[in-house]
Amino acid sequence: MTTKLFIQALTKFSLGVVLVGLLIFLPAGTLLFAYGWLFMGILFVPMFLAGIVMMFKNPELLKKRLNVKEKQDEQCLVVKLSGLMFLAGFIVAGLGFRFDWYTLPKSVVICAAVVFLVAYILYAEVLRENTYLSRTIEVQENQKVIDTGLYGIVRHPMYSVTLLLFLSMPIVLGSIYSFFIFLVYPFIIAKRIKNEEKLLEKELDGYREYKQKVKYRLIPFIW
Repeated sequence: MTTKLFIQALTKFSLGVVLVGLLIFLPAGTLLFAYGWLFMGILFVPMFLAGIVMMFKNPELLKKRLNVKEKQDEQCLVVKLSGLMFLAGFIVAGLGFRFDWYTLPKSVVICAAVVFLVAYILYAEVLRENTYLSRTIEVQENQKVIDTGLYGIVRHPMYSVTLLLFLSMPIVLGSIYSFFIFLVYPFIIAKRIKNEEKLLEKELDGYREYKQKVKYRLIPFIW
């Protein structure tokens, strides 16, 4: 662990907390938005703990996860579209609380929170299985195809997990309107996967054979 990496990780984490908090609570017009606090808790507490574990166990992986500079124009567009989705989704959830729009039942919100936490556990498992993961599309030096564990079920388990995470977010916030906004995510991630697989087929040895072995990209028996 280096001081520079620690400061970089802590800075990005803190900015994330502040930004998401502003996007949720400013539109809500109050800090008395219970589902907003529930969401902040289940999002950032596990994230903080995971960051600490990576910092001591695998600082190189943490460094790669902090690198979000996409080089391809098509992937930059995917990142921008995802950002707009989060921006609109969080603001609508806050406005829904302020203006007393329809709020999902408490039982549904709790179930979504459980799904979110389970998805976080799966996220950690994907990171454990594949130390080559980065947040940009690239093939690293000496990278090998991973075909065991969750990678033996779908070719892109990280995206499968983020699908669960992101679609449960607006439900945790109690907003069906925000959920409709987040429904664009499967289409965004499908575009990213298709572009990523072109690169992997071209530059990662054994990936074509892996595609034959594991048929599904994102959701078992569907796609």
